[in-house]
Amino acid sequence: MGNVSFAQNLTVRGFVYDQSNGEPMAYEKVKILKLDSSITAGAITDLNGFFQIPKLKRDKYILKISNQKYETSYKNIDFNNGKSIIDVKFELRISEGVQEFDEVRVSAESRTKRTQIEISKLKLSKEGLERIPSYGAENDIVGAFSVTPGVITTGDQGGQLYVRGGTPIQNKILLDGMTIYNPFHSIGFFSIFETELVKNVDIYTGGFEAKYGGRISSVMDITYRDGNRKNFAGKVSASPFLAKLVLEGPMGKKNGDSPRAGSYIFSAKHSLLDYTSRSLYPDVNDGNGLPFNFTDLYGKMTFSGNGGSKFSAFAFHNMDSVNYSIADLNWQSSGGGINFLLVPSSSPIFIRGHVNGSVFETTFTEEAQAPRTSSIGGFDLGFDFSYFLKNEGEMNYGFNINGFNTRYTTYNLAQRIIEDENFTTEIGGYYNYRRVGNRWVLQIGIRAQVYASLNTISPEPRIGAKYNATEKLRYKFSGGRFSQNFTSASSDKDIVNLFNGLLSAPTNVQDEFVNEFQQTRKIRNGLQYAWHAIAGIEYDLGKHIEVNIEGYYKYFSQLSNINQNKLYADIAEFDDIDDVFKKDFIIESGQSYGVDLLLKYSKNRLFLWGVYSYGYNTRWDGFIEYFPIFDRRHNINLVGSYSFGQNKDIELNIRWNLGSGLPFTPTAGFFELEPFNNGVTSDYVTNNSNSVYTLLGEFNSERLPFYHRLDITLKKQFSFKNKTKMEIVASVTNAYDRNNIFYVNRVTNKEIYQFPLLPSFGMSYKF
Repeated sequence: MGNVSFAQNLTVRGFVYDQSNGEPMAYEKVKILKLDSSITAGAITDLNGFFQIPKLKRDKYILKISNQKYETSYKNIDFNNGKSIIDVKFELRISEGVQEFDEVRVSAESRTKRTQIEISKLKLSKEGLERIPSYGAENDIVGAFSVTPGVITTGDQGGQLYVRGGTPIQNKILLDGMTIYNPFHSIGFFSIFETELVKNVDIYTGGFEAKYGGRISSVMDITYRDGNRKNFAGKVSASPFLAKLVLEGPMGKKNGDSPRAGSYIFSAKHSLLDYTSRSLYPDVNDGNGLPFNFTDLYGKMTFSGNGGSKFSAFAFHNMDSVNYSIADLNWQSSGGGINFLLVPSSSPIFIRGHVNGSVFETTFTEEAQAPRTSSIGGFDLGFDFSYFLKNEGEMNYGFNINGFNTRYTTYNLAQRIIEDENFTTEIGGYYNYRRVGNRWVLQIGIRAQVYASLNTISPEPRIGAKYNATEKLRYKFSGGRFSQNFTSASSDKDIVNLFNGLLSAPTNVQDEFVNEFQQTRKIRNGLQYAWHAIAGIEYDLGKHIEVNIEGYYKYFSQLSNINQNKLYADIAEFDDIDDVFKKDFIIESGQSYGVDLLLKYSKNRLFLWGVYSYGYNTRWDGFIEYFPIFDRRHNINLVGSYSFGQNKDIELNIRWNLGSGLPFTPTAGFFELEPFNNGVTSDYVTNNSNSVYTLLGEFNSERLPFYHRLDITLKKQFSFKNKTKMEIVASVTNAYDRNNIFYVNRVTNKEIYQFPLLPSFGMSYKF
């Protein structure tokens, strides 16, 4: 009986690498065959190139990996030697003379659709990012975010993303497991991320699984690749917008023809607009050029063991500055950490861990207004464990501990100061189970988020399911509860928000809240909570056309916001005044629902991407129901990419975006505030005040004009005998010169438009 039980736990596992550079190969299909060549089981490699096939019988097998770009590779597996776990390593060699391999991953992707739920999830690789038209002749990950179904952007400058009714502070941005507090530069064309380093991007617009916590709207999980373990390599590029450098290479002793154990990679980019824009774009900003300046630095070292275990250490620094005559915004962030991957030789459990820390500081100074500041610094420690089940099922569990210190100063519409400083600790733990049946895929998870500093535990159930009706038609569903500690120091007085400071959940809130359903409940703190419910349909219209339709509903049961109604200081003198007129923050609730349609076509040289999103978003602040500033009813994104030439070395990319008008609060007038310095004898008729205040109209009662823009990019690649490549890029942003509103100063009423027609030319050399 013991032998039978032991036989059911036989496992073969391993890693798949690209032999030319030592890079782990993700999403490769691994088949395990009996000696008669019949397929017994299979698996898909993850981002680490790892695969595991459990529950095998004691027998002899053959592992096979077949890929049109690489030589087919085999490994013999023999469990008759008494082992219960057999580890293997594939190093795939590129096939000579192979030019086209457009359908390399078709089989693996088709399998993933049937075994993974992947609702409200968009997956992109570096190649996918480069299909989206580049800004200023430079590809950036922000382009992928902006064409994702359900995502609304505030435009070219500011870089703020609103995902299915959530605000920017409710989006969790991860880079190799590390939380990034501000991923976008003030010039919204560019993020802090380097496209050349991107291995994979997973964008979850809702209903994400239990391993993700601490945010209530969306998750953007970005993974960087390791450096080249075989050869020294790099890339340099320049355009009127920025210049950048990427260097990578091996470290450690050479071991035959195999990649070395270690590698490094370094990237740096710096904006050039403050130098080039006055001469190249004289019509922009009244001839004063574009006052944007940013710098991004990133470096990583990675060491790999023979059994697949891996250790990496990284560090980064980002700086951003925009200096208009009416408003200045400056921020910087720095940090670093380590990630490790452990594959115990005697256990089928796969272990990942991380520890990191960072600091972020921002300052916003506006003409005739007091400056606003915000800073956050913190650390995060976490472990994740994976156990693979039969039929590509999986069990995951883990925990993380993080702490952060926040400090901020801001002002509400009545110019009442709102400031605080505190330190917060969080502990999160999760369990997630995915079972794959003949037609059903079921995923059940639970997360417990412990907010130690607030003496609060948030239980967060998560569930997802997919029904494979046919090979082409699939139905899916997900839902759950989500919470977060962060809130924002931004103000709705701006027609477009520039300042988005970070705060921990406030405790200076009212004791009671009456929601939009006229239900009264006690309030303990300013934590934010939301419930998600999402249903969708996937349909494959043939081998090259995919259609995905999803409907969603998000109920934000508790939100915290800057209290624009604050008129009194929160002191004993005003004990008889209602909390909602003296607390720094106010509790709100909200609802968001909509439909997202994604149509994708990909074959040979042509790639088409069409997105239509309908959204309806409301907020309730205890007094009125209003439309938040990101409530865009209709949003359309059309992307096209076509490759010309025998070797596909010429590529044309086009993107057109149309969005209905965003709401804003109109300015009704201005008034001088009389301080009554002489008491009742003050002559308020002849006195002149130095303080001018804004009188607002009905809150968010008007809409900006429709936003639309066309971007075009043309690329030409040259390959040389020494295997180096040069690429020339020409691009036009806002090709028909549409005037889209960016910012209005309420005091001076001066308008700033988003970017006009911006032609650009760039060049890169990859070695």
